Amino acid sequence: MRRLAGVGLIAAMLVTSGCADVDEPAPRPGTPVSITAATSGPAVPAIRTHGVLANKDEFRLAFKVGGIVRAIYVTEGERVQRGQKLAELEPTEIEAQVEQARQAHDKARRDLERGERLYRDRVISLEQLEDLRTQAAISAAALRAAEFNRRYATIVAPHDGTVLRRLAEERELVAAGAPILVLGAISHGFVVRAGLSDREIVQVGIGDAVAVRLDAVPAQTLSATISEVASAADPANGLFLIEADLEPSDLPLKSGLVARLTIQPAAAQRSSKVYVPIGAIVEGEGLRASVFVPKEGRAQRRDVEIAFIDGERVALQSGVALGEYVVTDGALYLEDGEPISIVNEPATSEQNEPR
Repeated sequence: MRRLAGVGLIAAMLVTSGCADVDEPAPRPGTPVSITAATSGPAVPAIRTHGVLANKDEFRLAFKVGGIVRAIYVTEGERVQRGQKLAELEPTEIEAQVEQARQAHDKARRDLERGERLYRDRVISLEQLEDLRTQAAISAAALRAAEFNRRYATIVAPHDGTVLRRLAEERELVAAGAPILVLGAISHGFVVRAGLSDREIVQVGIGDAVAVRLDAVPAQTLSATISEVASAADPANGLFLIEADLEPSDLPLKSGLVARLTIQPAAAQRSSKVYVPIGAIVEGEGLRASVFVPKEGRAQRRDVEIAFIDGERVALQSGVALGEYVVTDGALYLEDGEPISIVNEPATSEQNEPR
């Protein structure tokens, strides 16, 4: 019996010793996540639309009189200098009109000189002399008009610029005042023209900032300022036209380039909302969604109300305070109360340090 008791004691000690050697299970590692602080932004979303780049000043150049186009010396896209001859009419008919006016003026001047001699000799009356003076004045005015029309039978560039459109060809018969060329002035800069809906136009005003991105140069963002806002809709499409002055740029800009506009209405800056990255939103349905906030090493689910989505950010109506941290990368794989491991090091402050 003593021997059996000793064997049992030894067996119990071996079992106890073996249990002591087994390691306790390690705590579960937290899911790696990234966090970011909620920021402040405009109370209404930015307005995004498309527009077209254009020269600020475009000149529709035409002949003063009608006639046959003798020559057009430029092509579309060509750069021209101020004072450069661009096009001209056949001069035969115009020169003939000038010559007729000159001959009529010379005759009227001779008649007036003869009439003054006859009046001094009391051969004609003062009334007849006044009629001759009137005829001379009329003929002089007709000569000036003919010479003026001759000067404007040639189109000369009024500014340094680029030929945007060529609307006629050589040997065509054109009417007086019909546009022949459209010239864009380079020195006056560029503008972006776009159309806005009625809900958008009431938010914008003169001086609002615009970010412009061109499809031709997608890596560059240009700055512009709204300079014109239509007070009535375009009957053709029902949109309200706006024009934004583009700040000077070294880019090789061309009239007609397609632009993407992001307008920041000044009215939107009067109040603000809390913004979080769109990657922080999980399980959204309508305007209701959830986010995860870090708390004591765990992910805590928080219900939020969405105001609107603005690009890569979401404006919240409620649920998260300004400066509070939310989980971004890894949020889709979390459960409420799950341990987390923060892999980034966001800037911290006393009011938004994660706990």
